[in-house]
Amino acid sequence: MTHEILFAGFGGQGVLSMGSTLAYASLMEGKEVTWYPSYGPEMRGGTANCIVIVSDKRISSPIVSKFDALIAMNQPSIDKFEKSLKPNGVLMYDSGNIVVPPTRTDITIAPVDIETEVLKLNNLKVRNMVMLGAFLGICQVVNIGAVVKVLPKVFPERYHHMLKINQEALERGEKLVISRRDARLPSVGQGFPEAATPLA
Repeated sequence: MTHEILFAGFGGQGVLSMGSTLAYASLMEGKEVTWYPSYGPEMRGGTANCIVIVSDKRISSPIVSKFDALIAMNQPSIDKFEKSLKPNGVLMYDSGNIVVPPTRTDITIAPVDIETEVLKLNNLKVRNMVMLGAFLGICQVVNIGAVVKVLPKVFPERYHHMLKINQEALERGEKLVISRRDARLPSVGQGFPEAATPLA
């Protein structure tokens, strides 16, 4: 099975970090992986995205134009990439940063209330890990435990004091979507899948 995923947002939102963390965890689980970043010249505020492909077979190219999942951290990412999702794909977005929500009816659309969760954690710097946890709660490309294990390898040593809070953010994100999914609360579009299954 192959999963083709696009993480997109502004520079400084941890978009590339989300992708690299997922890629590293997948690699440690013995999967074939590519991580292809793209970003503007600005350190913060510019565009940033990365393509992550995870597969159980050899990957022919790190670049694709159609995706199984889009994780959008801002409005421009939805505006630009919504049309690049395959039918029956998954679009997840930070509901606090989106003014015009996606409208497609042939995909699963899952807004994530990241703001509430980071306020509970009292740390605004872990928005990306809340979103990554939420994504893995819906699409189990790898399990959360695998991601937690690689955090010390992905994060520079100067950030190791934040390992615990990042783990908590991952777990909160996962629980957030699982609780909504299990309660079958409606989302925009087709709503959450009835089970957390890998991407097709």
